[in-house]
Amino acid sequence: MKQDHQACIHCGEDCGPAPIQWEDKSFCCQGCQTVYQLLNDNQMGQYYQIQTAPGIKIQTDQLPADDKFAYLDLEEIQSRLLDFSDAGVSKVRFFIPSIHCASCIWLLENLNTLHRGIIQSSVNFPKKEVSITFRDEEIGLRQLVELLASIHYVPEISQQSLEKTEKGKSSKTLLVKIGIAGFSFMNAMMYHFPQYLPGSESLETGFRVVFGWLSFLLSLPVLFYCSSDYFLSAYKSLRKKIISIDLPIALGLVTLFLQSSYEILTDQGIGYFDSLTGLVFFLLIGKWYQSITYEALTFERDYKSYFPVAVTKVNADGNTTIPLNELKAGDRILVRNQELIPADATIEKGNANIDYSFVTGESIPVSKNPGDFVFAGGRQQGSAIELLVQKEVEQSYLTQLWNQEGQQRAKEAPMANTINQVSQYFTVIIITIALSAAIYWNFSNPEKALFAFTSVLIIACPCALALTIPFTFGSTMRQFGRKGFYLKNAEVIEKLYRIKTIVFDKTGTITHAQSSRIEFKGETLTDEQQQLIKSLAFHSTHPLSKTIYESLEEPKTLEVADFKEIPSLGITGKVNNKTITMGSKYFVTGDQSGDKELKTQVWVFIEKQVLGYFQFENSYREGLQDTISNLDSSYELHLISGDNESERDNLVPLFKDHARLNFNQSPTDKLNYIQQLQQNGQPAMMIGDGLNDAGALNESQVGLVIADNIYNFTPACDAILQADKFASLHRFIQFTKTSMTIVRLAFLISFLYNIVGISFAVQGNLSPIVAAILMPLSSVTVVAFATFSVNLMVRKRGL
Repeated sequence: MKQDHQACIHCGEDCGPAPIQWEDKSFCCQGCQTVYQLLNDNQMGQYYQIQTAPGIKIQTDQLPADDKFAYLDLEEIQSRLLDFSDAGVSKVRFFIPSIHCASCIWLLENLNTLHRGIIQSSVNFPKKEVSITFRDEEIGLRQLVELLASIHYVPEISQQSLEKTEKGKSSKTLLVKIGIAGFSFMNAMMYHFPQYLPGSESLETGFRVVFGWLSFLLSLPVLFYCSSDYFLSAYKSLRKKIISIDLPIALGLVTLFLQSSYEILTDQGIGYFDSLTGLVFFLLIGKWYQSITYEALTFERDYKSYFPVAVTKVNADGNTTIPLNELKAGDRILVRNQELIPADATIEKGNANIDYSFVTGESIPVSKNPGDFVFAGGRQQGSAIELLVQKEVEQSYLTQLWNQEGQQRAKEAPMANTINQVSQYFTVIIITIALSAAIYWNFSNPEKALFAFTSVLIIACPCALALTIPFTFGSTMRQFGRKGFYLKNAEVIEKLYRIKTIVFDKTGTITHAQSSRIEFKGETLTDEQQQLIKSLAFHSTHPLSKTIYESLEEPKTLEVADFKEIPSLGITGKVNNKTITMGSKYFVTGDQSGDKELKTQVWVFIEKQVLGYFQFENSYREGLQDTISNLDSSYELHLISGDNESERDNLVPLFKDHARLNFNQSPTDKLNYIQQLQQNGQPAMMIGDGLNDAGALNESQVGLVIADNIYNFTPACDAILQADKFASLHRFIQFTKTSMTIVRLAFLISFLYNIVGISFAVQGNLSPIVAAILMPLSSVTVVAFATFSVNLMVRKRGL
């Protein structure tokens, strides 16, 4: 009697006649049981609920020895592997080839459950990379790698991963492959050319044999080197039981090679090596075209686009504001409270409290003194500091910081997820059609069977479908960036398309505080008092502080100690050992009656005495009325402000509904307001200045920061809009609908192309080499259509 074998709960492999049992569950090996027990003990059973038998089986001889990762204890190796390490917190990225499904992603992004020393982890699935932030005192780099190995996700650590990859190395390799394939294709065509001429049958047998074997030799480097990426991708996908879009191409190449080799060995002809080499050549040309197009989009999405503001450079004759891209190693710069450190530097002056949460996720500030080294991406908390730039602004590093999703991994865009699913099913359908066509022609006209099979596999590639969103949204992002609207990633376009509610902050967002009329009411300020006030205001990035700073004529500022800035309340510090407090009436005096005032006020306290207050009359941004009017027809508009109700009468005609105007709101109130809107099914966009709105910006579907000519950037936002482009805000938002229309039209073009191409291919009327030319042509068509359409509509819509 045949015994039924059971599948392993962890990896799905056959457990054999004697499975390992634990709690009535079967395992194929001790390793799978160990991983299952580990996840079970840590209440991580969801790993098996996301996908059935998602684990990876590792043979016993492949398991790491106790000292296999001992080299990771060496400081030299650690310094080369770690992306960041300071104040007991480190960050590292590993390439893990065994990442293959949603369960892998879920498990690797919940490593903090397995060890409390891990702060957070995130997975880049296309690159098979996991980025991990951890506390050095609780788990070292070696222990971290051993933990990953224990759950069968062994990082690939090699000499190449320890060294910086040479820029352009991959593109050079691709060009070499194109050169080899092109050389082989041209020569194979010459050898096959006589076969296509009348009277070729009279060609001496010896010539045909020589030409055939020469073509065979030329095809070997093309098949085993130039096309290796397609075979590797198809193999890895099949091992993980996934149908890759490279599988049809790999099948077509193998079929052509085996059929051609058979004809040469049996002396029936010289095969189709010209088609094989030509196929690979044109496939690589298409791949090269796609890569340079991606590089063009990436080039325009560098740090100079993401940071459309300036940095303060300290010179011998005073401070000057320079564009970030002009910052060089050796420059001395000023970084104020809540400003981001733009490059690796050492502290020259002042005591720093650096918040590295943008880099590591840890929000506890790290104290730094003059002479200490600080990493790019940290945010200063406290009085202004002077830094000496050690390295020029690294494009790749700042771009990585801007693109990272932080503690919570962003959900994949619904449309992109749909395309991925369609592409997989599409590949299965194409393979089925190709086999059916081959079987049909094998019985009716065998000469057409090979052409029909390979042509269907090659021409019906879902690449054009997969490229639709990246290139349409990429072109849109590029055009937006040129116009002063900078998006964090392509998903923001789809999120903007889906929003139903827009929530505005007031000060620094719809008002231009730096052009406000300002008047001091109270005692007449002495020169010394003005100097003290200006010195304190100098260290703050709040729009009202900047307005006060610019309004005072005292030329010299003094050192500030114990500087603190409390969101929505005010700032405080010591200048010449005198305590100064500036902010709301409640913050300065403890009196809440100021809430009834009808003007924006900043009160001033110096050494046990309230001197009075600065009174502002807000100046609204140009184009506000037209922007609100255009948005009001399509979206529900709200306003939440930390200021008093002094501007209510001016704003009611714009926002119309009194219930949507909210004043005296704390940062927590703003966050709760956004949460309530979205719980009621209203995807919201929050528009703020990035200072007091971080929680609301992060919680909203899309967080947009209005940036003036200051170095003002927050990781909580999804987009930055240059302040002078505020009047075009409604055009940018409305254009996302145009982008989605272009995406749908590109889908239609891609489907029509495949239907027409397959209809010719199944009839055996399309040679593989022609199919190889047409396949990348479909991608070119989609890319060209997306780029041209976006550019045309941008001009037509007046962006």
